[in-house]
Amino acid sequence: MAELKLDSSKIVGVIKPMHAVNNGPIRARNDQSRGNFDAYKAARIPFARNHDASHCATYGGPHCVDVANIFRDFNADPEDPANYDFLLTDILIQNTLDAGTETYYRLGASIEHWAKKYNTLPPPDFKKWAVICEHIIAHYNEGWADGFQHNIQYWEIWNEPDLDEDDSPNKRCWGGTAAEYYELYKITATHLKARFPNVKIGGPALAWRVGDWMDNFLAALTKDGEKTPMDFFSWHIYCIQPQQILDRAKIVREKLDAAGYTEAESVLNEWNYVKGWGKEWFQYSVNTIHNLKGGAFTMSCMLASQNSSIDLLMYYDARPTPGFCGLFNIYDFSPMKPYYAFPMFADLYDLKNQVSCETDDPDVYAIAARGEDGTLKTVVCYYQEDDEVKDAKTVVLTDAAGDLTGMTCKIVDETRNLEDYEVKVSGNTVEIVLTPNSYVLLSK
Repeated sequence: MAELKLDSSKIVGVIKPMHAVNNGPIRARNDQSRGNFDAYKAARIPFARNHDASHCATYGGPHCVDVANIFRDFNADPEDPANYDFLLTDILIQNTLDAGTETYYRLGASIEHWAKKYNTLPPPDFKKWAVICEHIIAHYNEGWADGFQHNIQYWEIWNEPDLDEDDSPNKRCWGGTAAEYYELYKITATHLKARFPNVKIGGPALAWRVGDWMDNFLAALTKDGEKTPMDFFSWHIYCIQPQQILDRAKIVREKLDAAGYTEAESVLNEWNYVKGWGKEWFQYSVNTIHNLKGGAFTMSCMLASQNSSIDLLMYYDARPTPGFCGLFNIYDFSPMKPYYAFPMFADLYDLKNQVSCETDDPDVYAIAARGEDGTLKTVVCYYQEDDEVKDAKTVVLTDAAGDLTGMTCKIVDETRNLEDYEVKVSGNTVEIVLTPNSYVLLSK
């Protein structure tokens, strides 16, 4: 049995956006195309990072988002609107906004796994590249080149420049050296922050190297007493336990604070279930991402991260793809099990105020929130990574602040998707029986 001690009268913080994603909805263009717009909108996702959007043909493929896709001839004049191709990116961002989701814009290039690289090599002129990025921001936030007033806040400089060693052949995300990326970041961040002081500029979307690579990056940003602008530090992790995320978050926060970036947000903007990258475990991991266990992993990571130093959590990926997307089926775009974690967390996010809720079981995760009108909601997840564990677990929730009579419950398990589930309510106590990797939303 697991015990949850709730005190709905005790506000302990604000519910953070732990239910953001990478990439936006697909909107059917005509009667012969498909889409997931309605389901995406129903999930009430706060932010969508547009990294790897150019790998999705429906978004526009190699004609959208990436800097080299928008400004196709680096030798052209960056001051001339005619040298930019914004249309398909305009449509993607508008569709995302129409679904109620703000864009988090990744400047740079999508990952390239191919034998030949096209957009991942370092720009020939870092200052000119920064000016091109300036005009992309101006298009979306200031109306430049028949643009918009979208007020996009997050602008990220490149993706995973640390993924491969400096001497690796055929590097996938950043074709230059670490030192060259540090210089690109410094030049671009300084230029963009001076031009747009009210937006958030950051990076580097760190793949995994929180040791020397991160130390050297921060040292380069603070060399000789300078402090290159960095409103957020973004990083990635793929793992099998929420605790691994919390441990990495602690390292990131400590290093940022030690370097003087105490106000920089910690943004985990790629994460998912991966037990191993080799042949033995990768296919297992992909299958898990799509099933109930993947859903429980997703839900438990959101709940655990709420009480960490992470400021923004962004699941990879919402594109309907055969690999990392656990949200939508690639054939008919119907929601899969992990999808339901997002509207459940959105219910907490809408209430804004996190209230005290403590668990005595390391496999049971829970967060509770209360609205200004007294509405109380709690999400409880029993995540079990061990496939051999089959037994159900009884969870007893007690509210020190009052009566829970009238509390209702919806469950996600092997056969149900946010459907009504009977729980035992007695005074200020609720008893819930959860099978492994099921999760519930309690409402009063």
